[in-house]
Amino acid sequence: METAFDPQGSKNNFMKVAESNHLVRFPDCDPFNHLNNSRYIDYFINAREDHLAQFFNFEIYKHAAQTGKSWVVAQNQIAYLAPALLMEKIVIQSTILELNEADLTVEMRMWDAQKSRLKSLLWIKFVPVDLRDGKRITHDNDILDEFSKYVNPLSTSVSFEQRLNDIRKKKHDEI
Repeated sequence: METAFDPQGSKNNFMKVAESNHLVRFPDCDPFNHLNNSRYIDYFINAREDHLAQFFNFEIYKHAAQTGKSWVVAQNQIAYLAPALLMEKIVIQSTILELNEADLTVEMRMWDAQKSRLKSLLWIKFVPVDLRDGKRITHDNDILDEFSKYVNPLSTSVSFEQRLNDIRKKKHDEI
């Protein structure tokens, strides 16, 4: 049976930080030609879905159709640091900070095209759910096994605010 996660088809089996380029579009902007605050999260979620498919060969909708299981967002922590402007090229990075039976935390960063200016930082906590009854479940062992090699944990336990300050002090490639 074909599975939603096929590491043999992955371009880089142990990539810990996925990255993609995007363009800020007119319908997503406010009257000041800034990306609307709510659209930041949409851009992040869409980028993460693309990252899973492109870099990890994990098709989230295929997985849901085959298993009846998926994830929902339980918590977002976001900092808006600089506006993303109309028609600006941006870079979005994502990485798994934590994975356990109950949930997973993904960190996402939005940069300017040169990755010299951080525009936004997001931590998303996802919880696994059974789509048939909408109830929270624990991660299956196959998910834990497959995704554990991609976890990019922080060296110490830090708060969102501490992490934000750390990133501001470092260059993007040191993170």
